[in-house]
Parts: sequence; structure tokens; C-alpha cells
Amino acid sequence: MQWSRIAVFASGQGSNFAALIEAEKAGKLGGGRIELLVSDRPEAPVAQRAEAAGVPALLLRPKDFASRELYEAEIVAELQRRDIGLVVLAGYMRLITPVLLTPYAGRIVNIHPSLLPAFAGKDAIGQALDYGVKLTGVTVHFVDGGMDTGPVIAQRSVAIEPLDTAESLAERIHQVEYELYPEVVGAFAAGKIELDGRRTVIWE
Repeated sequence: MQWSRIAVFASGQGSNFAALIEAEKAGKLGGGRIELLVSDRPEAPVAQRAEAAGVPALLLRPKDFASRELYEAEIVAELQRRDIGLVVLAGYMRLITPVLLTPYAGRIVNIHPSLLPAFAGKDAIGQALDYGVKLTGVTVHFVDGGMDTGPVIAQRSVAIEPLDTAESLAERIHQVEYELYPEVVGAFAAGKIELDGRRTVIWE
């Protein structure tokens, strides 16, 4: 199974998906190839982005399945059929069950708009503003069975300005995401990431 064969999971607009596609086109994804989009919302704009980019899409409604496990079993079967080596969550708004976690342990990554472990879960940007911190940022991490609890792979900070709103801060955070996520995914595809317990090393 090749690390370079990538599936992106997304539920919404797909801006990080678009950034990964652009990185692949520019040869900046470490030889990685985005082979599949998986979305739990067939009507989401990310589906149109995938179609425009010529990326096959698996569009499934979880409510059409009797359980979360059966829904994920359908996904896993497609990932294995396509020999996917790396699962990249990019705004995928569902918790992952062991059905997917077990066969892809250590090969599922996510991006979160805070410096984890601070402000995990929903509305991380709003949480940071409400708390009054001066620094937040972006984290790319491995996915485990918890809510944003997997080992950290890479982080990048974003300063919070005195007059920031949720919208202005989100815009700056998104720009960092669009740079950092392709870098990390490219390092995975190139075989440059090593996990030892909770410590992650990215080799040059």
C-alpha cells in the first residue's frame, strides 16, 4: 500500500481540499496523488470542487445506513479497493469509529484551527477569542479515538490582533492552513514522517 495514494474526507466548502489539489498540481505534495474525495454531504460544494479537478468522489449519506459502523465499512471497502495509503481529514465533520481507525491506524491525519491541546472541538476560533489569548494557530495531528487528541505532527502560530473578529481571525488561520497542510501531507507521501509514542519527527 502506497503512502502516496491519498483520500481526502470533507463535509463543506472544501477550501483545504482545493489547497491540496493545487499543491499536487504544482508538484509540492511529495509525489502524493489525491485519488478520492469522501464526503458525508453529497450536496456540499467540495463535491463540485472534486468534479472540476477530475477527482473521483464517494458521496454517501450516513442516514442511509443502519449504523455508523456500516457507513464506515462502505468507505473502508472503497479505500482498500483503491489501495489508499493515507486518509486526510479536511473539514470532515464526523467522529471516526474503530471501523476506519483500526485498518488505518497511524495513517489518518486532521487539521484543527488552534494550537492543540488548547481549544479542541467545535468553534476553536470562537473559543480562543472568548478566552482572550494573544496567540492561537493551526495544528496538524494524527487521528485517534478522541476529539482532537491524537499526537501532534506540526503546528504554526497566528497572533490575535486587538480588533480581530471571528471572521478576520479565521481568514488568517485559513491562509496558514492552506500552506501547512500540503507541507505535512507531502512529507507523509514522501515517507518523511515518523511517529514514536506521541512524538512525531519530520525528516528533511
